[in-house]
Amino acid sequence: MTFDMLYSKIHRATVSDANLNYVGSITVDEELMQAAQLRVGQKVEIVNVNNGERFSTYVIKGKAGSKDMCLNGAAARKVEIGDKIIVIAYASYSESELENYKPTVVLVDDKNNITTITNELVGSDHV
Repeated sequence: MTFDMLYSKIHRATVSDANLNYVGSITVDEELMQAAQLRVGQKVEIVNVNNGERFSTYVIKGKAGSKDMCLNGAAARKVEIGDKIIVIAYASYSESELENYKPTVVLVDDKNNITTITNELVGSDHV
């Protein structure tokens, strides 16, 4: 049996752009991708804290240091620039893999600078 679990997330990132005239996806700063252990093309769920939207897309690499968090294509209609989002990746784990389970949680400030990287699932004290 496998369990679908949180693999990693970027918590409360700020949407920096929304580009309707693009094929689709979310552009994420390469440094944020590396911190969250995300891969190009990986499926992610986006949760918009401002309006409650929840949708899936895939990751494309943005320029390192740009602090990009840009929703592209149809997903651009689900956000406004400045919205807070959570980028969530899941993975399937076997029971034995869960013995050493440690998700990656990347906390960022209002400008998408990394403030903390942890393996702990954080609660409301990190809002």
